Amino acid sequence: MILVKTDMGQQVLKDRSVRLTPRQRSAFILFDGKRSVADVLAAGMGVVQEDVDQLVDLGLLGRSAAAAPEAGSAAVAEVAASPSPAATADARSAQQRYQDAYPVATRLTAGLGLRGFRLNLAVEAATTYEELAALAPKIKSVVGPEKAAPLEQALGN
Repeated sequence: MILVKTDMGQQVLKDRSVRLTPRQRSAFILFDGKRSVADVLAAGMGVVQEDVDQLVDLGLLGRSAAAAPEAGSAAVAEVAASPSPAATADARSAQQRYQDAYPVATRLTAGLGLRGFRLNLAVEAATTYEELAALAPKIKSVVGPEKAAPLEQALGN
């Protein structure tokens, strides 16, 4: 099943009027009308079915009117699982790069504990690709180049 953000969900994403856990927020961002629930659950961010159910119950997510065929979502998942950095940097939109990079940045900064509290808040406040890309050097300096590599790849740098 493919879910999309409702109008209310789009508004909540902008103004944060509904408090979501970091895990729920990451899952919420991943629902773009192309990924199925199974794809989001398998993304490796610790998202569980109860998180998705709560987002639906809150009215933030709803069924896609024009759901893509399952083969199409499997192809999207396959491309997302094994991207070539040169090809995906040009092929993905800034919004897609943001959606790919946001969960990685959140995971990296959340793992810093109190030391990275302000940086984590800055990542959670970033709502565009440009804002998130501006934070990438700060994240890299704190976590190190090895741990920051997946973030740079997701951003297309």
